[in-house]
Amino acid sequence: MTVEGTAQRKNTRGGSKRTTAAKATSAKKASPAKARNSGRPEQAEQDQLVQLLTPEGKRVEHPDYSIDLSPDELRGLYRDMVLTRKFDAEATTLQRQGELGLWASLLGQEAAQIGSGRALRDDDYVFPTYREHGVAWCRGVDPTNLLGMFRGVNHGGWDPSTNNFHLYTIVIGSQTLHATGYAMGVQKDGADSAVIAYFGDGASSQGDVAESFTFSAVYNAPVVFFCQNNQWAISEPTEKQTRVPLYQRARGYGFPGVRVDGNDVLACLAVTRAALERARTGQGPMLIEAFTYRMGAHTTSDDPTKYRADEERAAWEAKDPILRLRTYLEAEGIVDEAYLASIDEEREALGKRVRDAVRAMPDPDDMAIFENVYADGHALVDEERAQFAAYQASFVDADAAEGN
Repeated sequence: MTVEGTAQRKNTRGGSKRTTAAKATSAKKASPAKARNSGRPEQAEQDQLVQLLTPEGKRVEHPDYSIDLSPDELRGLYRDMVLTRKFDAEATTLQRQGELGLWASLLGQEAAQIGSGRALRDDDYVFPTYREHGVAWCRGVDPTNLLGMFRGVNHGGWDPSTNNFHLYTIVIGSQTLHATGYAMGVQKDGADSAVIAYFGDGASSQGDVAESFTFSAVYNAPVVFFCQNNQWAISEPTEKQTRVPLYQRARGYGFPGVRVDGNDVLACLAVTRAALERARTGQGPMLIEAFTYRMGAHTTSDDPTKYRADEERAAWEAKDPILRLRTYLEAEGIVDEAYLASIDEEREALGKRVRDAVRAMPDPDDMAIFENVYADGHALVDEERAQFAAYQASFVDADAAEGN
């Protein structure tokens, strides 16, 4: 099978200034990991976690969600995650080399995306954010098409209707409303397909998400909300956004929510498959919280070492979704060295194809950003265009001066 075939305040009144200052000093000394764990109901969260594959690669059962996959299907999930991670790593490197303007890595979230993506039927429709590279892979979007927008040469690079995979959405949370409206339309058409909307824990604080929950519940829309809780909304930890686990929010809107181990590809597949089938059969929306972790930076413009501890990242490395599945497959004799070697070869071939494709793309037009802002032009835009042109020209003048 080829790569081409593969179908993210409180101030105590009355306290002295000295006490307040002491508290502030103490907070500065505390590590990010210790500071963010205070008051967090960790055990309660773990008790509600749907898991079918432990971090040690042991298969377990769940009373509400089960799955029975063939060896070929299991090998396919492993392949999907390995190749998706390779693509993501190449894109990050290309950005560091100046080939892309920005990149949002999915490192650590492969199981959440591949598991949920493989639960979809061809006629289901996906509304992603800007980090769903694994879901795009599952929908058959060529990986190189994802990179044009981040290079600044197109606005997406693929036709959403071809793969039922909408263009990436940069505006945080807005795609949940788009998904809800689309699902209401599917419902009126009498179709039995479902819609899925992806968003992160940070987006869960947006009003758009709350509105989409309300509309979908009231109209019983066939939509699944898939929240990838990767613990950090850029530098803001989850406990600064909610005092209850995110999946419990669904209850207040009148539909069920479930928390799944987001590093367990089997559990993500089983839970998403059940939620989609529930939506297709007229039982309305459902919220899935995939409890996972963003191993890298929010985007390549971010430095996570400024706000989180190395110990936290190390703890999640032990829950790596790819290693977890590989351990299980090897223990069960589902993969052998020959198969793993073939995946390694395919992975390297994908990396080369991505590098070649990006470097063959044209350089973005620096001045294109000023076009089509207004139909008939605008004085302020004209002024800004002239200022930017002068700024760009200053580099040319400086290079010429150095040459002389």
